[in-house]
Amino acid sequence: MTGKSIPRVDAYEKVTGRAKFTDDIAPAGCLVAKILHSTIGNGIVTSIDTSAAEALEGVVKVVTFKDVPDHCYPTPGHPWSVELAHQDVADRNILTGRIRYYGDDIAAVVAEDEVTAARALRLIKVEYEEYPVETNPRKSMYGSHPPIHFDKKDNVLVRSNYFIGNVDEALEKSDFVVKGTYKTPMVQHCHIENPISYAYMEKERIVVVASTQIPHIMRRVIGQALGIPWGRIRVIKPYVGGGFGNKQDVLYEPLNAFLTMQVGGRPVKLDVSREETFRNTRTRHSIEYDLTAGVDKEGHLLAKDMKEYSNQGAYASHGHAIAANGLTSWRLQYACPNIRGEAYTIYTNTPVGGAMRGYGIPQVCFAIECFMDDIAYQLKMDPLEFRRKNLIKGYYEDKYLKPIAANTNGIFECLQKGAEYIHWDEKRKEYANQTGNLRRGVGLSLFSYKTGVWPISLEIAGARMSLNQDGSVQLQVGATEIGQGADTVFTQMAAETLHMEPEQIHIVSFQDTDVTPFDTGAYASRQSFVTGTAIKECAEQLYDKILAYAKTLLPEIDTRDLTLENGWICAAGEPALALEALAQECYYSLTNSSVITAEVSRQVKKNTIATGCCFAEVEVDISLGKIKVLHIINVHDSGKLLNPQLAEMQVHGGMSMGMGYGLSEQMILDKKTGRLLNGNLLDYKLMTALDTPDIKADFVQLDDPMGPYGNKALGEPPAIPSAPAIRNAVLHATGVSFHENPLTPQRLIDGFKEAGLI
Repeated sequence: MTGKSIPRVDAYEKVTGRAKFTDDIAPAGCLVAKILHSTIGNGIVTSIDTSAAEALEGVVKVVTFKDVPDHCYPTPGHPWSVELAHQDVADRNILTGRIRYYGDDIAAVVAEDEVTAARALRLIKVEYEEYPVETNPRKSMYGSHPPIHFDKKDNVLVRSNYFIGNVDEALEKSDFVVKGTYKTPMVQHCHIENPISYAYMEKERIVVVASTQIPHIMRRVIGQALGIPWGRIRVIKPYVGGGFGNKQDVLYEPLNAFLTMQVGGRPVKLDVSREETFRNTRTRHSIEYDLTAGVDKEGHLLAKDMKEYSNQGAYASHGHAIAANGLTSWRLQYACPNIRGEAYTIYTNTPVGGAMRGYGIPQVCFAIECFMDDIAYQLKMDPLEFRRKNLIKGYYEDKYLKPIAANTNGIFECLQKGAEYIHWDEKRKEYANQTGNLRRGVGLSLFSYKTGVWPISLEIAGARMSLNQDGSVQLQVGATEIGQGADTVFTQMAAETLHMEPEQIHIVSFQDTDVTPFDTGAYASRQSFVTGTAIKECAEQLYDKILAYAKTLLPEIDTRDLTLENGWICAAGEPALALEALAQECYYSLTNSSVITAEVSRQVKKNTIATGCCFAEVEVDISLGKIKVLHIINVHDSGKLLNPQLAEMQVHGGMSMGMGYGLSEQMILDKKTGRLLNGNLLDYKLMTALDTPDIKADFVQLDDPMGPYGNKALGEPPAIPSAPAIRNAVLHATGVSFHENPLTPQRLIDGFKEAGLI
């Protein structure tokens, strides 16, 4: 049943409005919580007066940083580890008096309604001692006084490096040495549903209902934040209105849990605004790269050197994992005997960097793929030819992180499809040596992406299945549907392995940590690969148990001759017993009653590399500094497609995000205060329908041996290659090399002026 475009199993609920999101199921009469944020970018709270807020009618409770547990806890949605070296950095408090960025959380109000809570916030009086604000990671890495975190005197969270061959010697022997510095912006996820939760108590236990990608991880983090046993926490995840990595962090749920404890267990709802989502949740890291490459006269890469500077913001969150992922990408895909990489993740007084779709690869892909085009431009070589000359052919593995490998490698087929669609050869010639104000160009970029987090981190997934009385099957997983179509694909997987129709599989879309099998959640393009492995094994067990029970009802038939086919137990291919009749027997037989269930919890120790490319054609208006994308295509090698329609949907959405990343999206900060200047959907420029061209998606389907159904990563890769492909098309059109995205009109005008085109 995989490989077919069946309708989404949640489609009817969502299009009719019956799907229940967190705010839809919050109990009537919920208390409302609001957070007081700092109005400085660095410093300490010297005094705080809450008396006027507490006296306001309708205010139930006011808490400050003085009232919360004083220990720190980690927030990222990474699997926990019993090994200290694999545990995340714990540098966060539920509320704080040590301000590290503009908008830090210092107090909270719980009131009977939203208006009262907002009024109470305005009555709280705060005085500060201010410190200098540092927003530039290259400056911050040399330290500040005082340091942003006292255990990091130089503000460097982590530094890492690796060496392959002898880069310096190879650079000396190279015919050409090319250098480039590239910078990517801080951006926001802009999911439809802002982070929201409500919390209440059942006896001594705390229940948190939250819009999250990671319910089981959230349970652990709330327990750590409050300093109580994790078993006293229950997390429920209903339908989620998008996450893109922002909800792969535990955000304000620990505060919400703390607040319900302070008001006797009454339900408290904490629904942050869009402005708070921009400033106070998580962002995609702004990262800067210094790249050097040595090439010979034929265009072969002989040496590559990268220095990477990741702006972490005020707190660790996912920390160095983002920069490290980019550093890993530097040594994959392109064949080169001498490679060096060094990365720094640096605290600054800016909003916090966390997980966002692509996990560091959109940033490093922009740098690498722009750099590859710049090398080809200097060599006067066609950039597609240059890549084909240097790409690794066939199987390859990451020698530092086995078993990460390109078990199937369809990049050359992807490039062929993309080049044919965009008419690469013809348009490279047609658009050469243009003059005038309107110019056109074509560009490309490519990427590679891991599937899941093994062996860097734990991969574990769970699945539970039970045979219902009517012969249908109930499926429950800890992996989360967050809008990407996971529940539909899980349903198809179970149906295929059980030889049933998808309509006979009933998946439970809500996760509840009290009853849901353990799974770490939605991130790293892992669920169809890792959770899919658990589902397949669980379905195989249920299949075998059904046939074993059938043997007791059909003793005259050899079990080896029995199969399950579309609601029937078949003997030698012929229907012998209806599955519904078997189910009734296993539930209600007076002599042989045993409900048939299966449950699997599986650690998955495998990984595989997905790859693909983007080709774009643009028209550039030089005098206006405006780019119009005329045609654009992504071609993906993501193994066998589980649901082609869902796959195309994923690619279209990712390409739209990638185009916004390349053309318009950026969070703008006041450098003196660190205050976010465009933290709303009016001033932050997302792509609209009018900005978006026809989007084309295509695929190279190679059966990957590591994927449970021949599949590998597809959730995040579509967002990766669009931005550099558009930038490279602008290079072709104008001959101007831009080293920073997004390519806004002002940035284009400045570049064209510097190049003498204006």
